[in-house]
Amino acid sequence: MEIVTLLIHQNIIMVVYMACGYFLYKKKIITKAGSGDLGKMLLYLVMPMAIIKSYIREFSVDLLLSFLISFGISLMALILAILISKLCFKNTSVVKQFGSAFSNAGFIGIPLVQMVLGEEAVFYVASFVALLNILQWTYGVFIFTKDKSVISIKKIITNPIVIGLCIGLLLFFLPIQLPAEITSVISTLASMNGPLAMIVLGTYLAQIRLSELFNDKGTYLCSVIRLFLIPVATALLLLALPDEYKTMKLALLFAAAAPVGANVAIFAQLYGQDYTEAVKDVCMSTVFSIVSMPVITLLMNTIG
Repeated sequence: MEIVTLLIHQNIIMVVYMACGYFLYKKKIITKAGSGDLGKMLLYLVMPMAIIKSYIREFSVDLLLSFLISFGISLMALILAILISKLCFKNTSVVKQFGSAFSNAGFIGIPLVQMVLGEEAVFYVASFVALLNILQWTYGVFIFTKDKSVISIKKIITNPIVIGLCIGLLLFFLPIQLPAEITSVISTLASMNGPLAMIVLGTYLAQIRLSELFNDKGTYLCSVIRLFLIPVATALLLLALPDEYKTMKLALLFAAAAPVGANVAIFAQLYGQDYTEAVKDVCMSTVFSIVSMPVITLLMNTIG
């Protein structure tokens, strides 16, 4: 129960950050262009730094084994999510098929892992976030376009999250001692991840009418699948891990149980799909995740 209580406490804090973003956008202190710029800063600078920081640690065989296990479980969890979302939305909505498959593991998963489980636990979730981004730019692009030729390897290898993971792994494997000043900069930027991510999500929420948010049955279904069905299936998968990997299990569960990823809105715009539908899916699932994530975590603690 302690971990659930801590998660609820951190969710409340994150709601306050989100409310700040909502207020700043409504008061036109942050514009639509400005919220996009904040999102880019988060994606290209702050999130990669959070990942890099988690790998600044002394190499050990045990940690290497933990990385390999977390990588393998993350891949299985993401494939499971893709299969479930495809089964549920194959003949209805491409936006919801993408949105339910890919969680907001970067914007919400990493901050929650940082605040609830500690900076060290980001080590376990970093591979989940990197794999998620790779799958978005391959499988995700394909389901939007139905054209394999538009899949870009360049976009995958130049993705800031993937670059952050590669830099982190180099620092982990090689006997490199960074200067204290560089480590301090990385730590400070990494600490911005939680507040900035929720402020950005608050600005997204402010861009749609709340009355429109709660009148779409499809959006409710997408939230149920993303916040309950897929996390429960992932929790059952995580039961295969021994109890000694409890922190890893919780970190990966947080990533898998996060709401619809904000990238669905970007992809919807990019490939001519319904942008408003995508934003509604992101915002509703984000609001409901305040309750769903503690519930899923309590369930995981109860059964595993």
